[in-house]
Amino acid sequence: MVELRLLGPVELSVRGRTAEVGPPQRRAVLAALAVDTGRPVAADVLVKRVWGTDPPDGARRALHAHIARIRRLCEETGDAGDVRLRLVRRSGGYVLEARPDRVDVHRFRQLVGRARAAGRADEARAAALLREALGLWRGEPLAGLGGQWAARVREAWRRQRVDAVVGWAHLESRVGDPVTVVGPLTELLGEYPLVEPLTEALMQALHAAGRGAEALDCYATLRQRLAEELGADPGSGLREVHEAILRGDLPGPSPWPAPRVPAASAPTASPPPRPPSSTTPWPAGTPVQLPMGVRGFTGRGEELARLEEILASEADQPSAVVISAVSGTAGVGKTALAVHWAHRAQKAFPDGQLYVNLRGFDPGGSVVSPAEAVRGFLDAFGVPVSRVPAGLEAQTGLYRSLLAGRRMLVVLDNARDAEQVRPLLPGAPGCLTLVTSRRSLTGLAAAEGAHLLTVGLLGPDEARELLIGRLGADRVETEPAAVREIVGRCAGLPLALAIVAARAAAQPTLPLAALAEELRGADGRLDALDGGEAASEVRAVFSWSYRALGTDAARLFRLLGLHPGPDAALPAVAALADVPTARVRVLLAELVRGHLLTEHAPGRYTFHDLLSAYAAELVATYDSDDVRHAAAHRMLDHYLHTAHRADVLLTPRPNPAPLPPARPGAAPEGLSDHRQAQAWFTAEHPVLLSAVEQAPAAGFDEHTWRLASALTTFLDRHGYWRALTTVHTVALEAALRQGDKAGQADAHRGLGLAQDRLDRPDDARAHYLLALGLFGELGSHAGQARIHQHLSRMSEALGHHQQALGHARHSLTHHRAADDRAGQSAALNHIGWILAQLGHHDEAFAHCHQALDLAQRTGDLNGQAHIRDSLGYIHHHLGRHPQAVDCYRQAVDLFRQTGDRHSEAAGLVSLGDTHHSDGAPDAAHAAWTQALAVIGELGLPDTDPLRTELLQRLGRAAADAATPRPRARARPAQGPYPPRPAST
Repeated sequence: MVELRLLGPVELSVRGRTAEVGPPQRRAVLAALAVDTGRPVAADVLVKRVWGTDPPDGARRALHAHIARIRRLCEETGDAGDVRLRLVRRSGGYVLEARPDRVDVHRFRQLVGRARAAGRADEARAAALLREALGLWRGEPLAGLGGQWAARVREAWRRQRVDAVVGWAHLESRVGDPVTVVGPLTELLGEYPLVEPLTEALMQALHAAGRGAEALDCYATLRQRLAEELGADPGSGLREVHEAILRGDLPGPSPWPAPRVPAASAPTASPPPRPPSSTTPWPAGTPVQLPMGVRGFTGRGEELARLEEILASEADQPSAVVISAVSGTAGVGKTALAVHWAHRAQKAFPDGQLYVNLRGFDPGGSVVSPAEAVRGFLDAFGVPVSRVPAGLEAQTGLYRSLLAGRRMLVVLDNARDAEQVRPLLPGAPGCLTLVTSRRSLTGLAAAEGAHLLTVGLLGPDEARELLIGRLGADRVETEPAAVREIVGRCAGLPLALAIVAARAAAQPTLPLAALAEELRGADGRLDALDGGEAASEVRAVFSWSYRALGTDAARLFRLLGLHPGPDAALPAVAALADVPTARVRVLLAELVRGHLLTEHAPGRYTFHDLLSAYAAELVATYDSDDVRHAAAHRMLDHYLHTAHRADVLLTPRPNPAPLPPARPGAAPEGLSDHRQAQAWFTAEHPVLLSAVEQAPAAGFDEHTWRLASALTTFLDRHGYWRALTTVHTVALEAALRQGDKAGQADAHRGLGLAQDRLDRPDDARAHYLLALGLFGELGSHAGQARIHQHLSRMSEALGHHQQALGHARHSLTHHRAADDRAGQSAALNHIGWILAQLGHHDEAFAHCHQALDLAQRTGDLNGQAHIRDSLGYIHHHLGRHPQAVDCYRQAVDLFRQTGDRHSEAAGLVSLGDTHHSDGAPDAAHAAWTQALAVIGELGLPDTDPLRTELLQRLGRAAADAATPRPRARARPAQGPYPPRPAST
């Protein structure tokens, strides 16, 4: 019998004896082949797996030598009973032929899959299968092999082992003796001390074995480790187990989760939905982000079949996630293919489909960063802003935890390179990632085992089929010579063919020969747009189609080359062109009919980046500097004045800083309330971010910093702190160029706010102080008030209460000078709260009542809620429990009205504390339980102490309900961990 072992040192066993494979490099080649047993592995992929992305000059010669020696080694195995190992060369590369169950890692996955399938019906058999699977591990997988690829594969297999151990422990605890799993779990936890599912399984096993105190010790140990090493608290799953042990009602360990239907048996069938990940404390949504597919999609049968094969083979992949990278020249139809197949395969991914256009080759240079893409995916899942961590690494971890245990498709369109893609890859089985790029992403193949698929130009038959799909068979078959010429002049590029077909469809009586003649007469090339051969052949198509437009539509197409992208709404296009909305809608429809523009969502337009570059080239060639500058000025005025209006609606201010008048034709949108402002920012902020980046190059420095200023509140409240850093860095450079102190002050404030949110207090304070000095030079009381407000909250968070009090009083002084009553109310309440922390309750009470009077006059419901909360705290600490209960109830009601769920939960905790202190345990338990329900809906960050403190209260109350005693008070929403300072 022949066995190939990778779950330890790389070994080949023949009839029970270990064969000599050779040096580490040869063992690496063998492993690189074995992970894809039965599938061809290209020589380039092997080189990168063994020697890395920068291989030495002799790597390919060394590979061929190792391949020859491995082939001889395989031949020497002979017919070892039931299997023979063979290494053969095929068109797609080298194939190691062997039965998968004779390669230990494949055998391991087969056994785990069978255990999943048997889990619910036969848990004893499932446990036995997992024991057998885990027995295949002989130490560190791929031991002795270096390099990035080996490290990545090794880490993926380790995660699979941990998952199998956790599943086995749960099953063994249910059907066998829970004591038997304590030792293995403890040993593995020594290797992975921060893996929460291991601790959870160990706690359940210890509890089932009657060792509850040890289970609680496990929780305490992990909680301390997480706090010290990551600054985080345990996840919700572990906290629920801990709470249940405290209450004494922990159920038995959950059985193995429902098995996933292997894609190989039913590539487009709907597998049973998986339960949400236990680490997700809120009900994650099911994102369905795929754009609309192309009408009349034809051809690409070979490529679609290959994608189906990749999906079908997904269950046997060695890596954590399957990746297919589709590459090809611009306009070849990569996106159309990916989206078409994604819609076909939708049923195989019932947990959702994510999509992002990474804009890797955008003519304007506005490439989507991994941080932006991950943040967009978290929004698609419905993650509350309060639950989004600050750093990219932490956000990526949260994103991957959301994908864990789910069947999801992730489409990463138009990627620039592998580095842009890697942070967006899921980290667990069950998901498939489809990447498109103009470049062949061989790095993904080498390091992540991606399947590479190149999309070529359409052949004559496929191009003809595309025209038949758009124009009908009768028309195409009537003029074969004209069709051949059209196909040839379009160079087999689907984008060009679609444009020609659109023109022909619009003129059904026009002979195709006439169209071919027009193409023949069109001149010029597209060399400036792209280096691809196909692109250099289709400028004739673009220029011909452009010349077919009416005068106004042609002008609009050129001017759209000035737009920053990624898309444009109807009002902004009207401002750019200085054309009434009704007229511009007609012109846009003409461009859409000609396939020069796409209406990808109602009222929002975009075009292919080749066409965008072509439009930019045309506007630079045919329109004067004055015309271009005026159009860009109108467009930026439209965005700036609308953004300024939206910002004022989000954060009411008595005298917002005036803007220079908008140019005629800018036509800012007439937003009227908070909801409209929020919706506008949500739709337009990607455009505004691009505009901030591109405006300086066009000479619009003042628009740059003013747009950044108008974006601050929205970006802050939605957790886009890296974007906040980027726009204010650009804004500061623009303001410095202009010598504009107001712009510099505002940019420093924005950078301070961003650094504050990203937990960089020293940098934040430095920017705040620079802003404070500049606002002082300008005599801006409103600016100084806001900076002191930020500094006060920073000081309070660090426990410097006297310093915080000084800043709060300065903020009040400046708010009064600015005649900002809402600002005065907030400052008075903050002063009152700090005084209450210092024990000066009577003085605090007076300040909070002044604050309440101002908040009621201005109709600020959220401000009234926070003030009621502060008054409740003061009454509670003065022993006035009935008054405290009344204040807290009013605060909770107001928080509920304004949608401030975090503060609502904190207010309920404080209400429960007051009831408990007043000797009303039932009322206290009811308030705490309500708070827990709100927290479950909201999903607080793991670092937020409110959840932990609340669970401790409930646990102690359940353990000793009959003996009420004083409890430590939960800190309310404006307590030692106040809410983030408002961007006022």
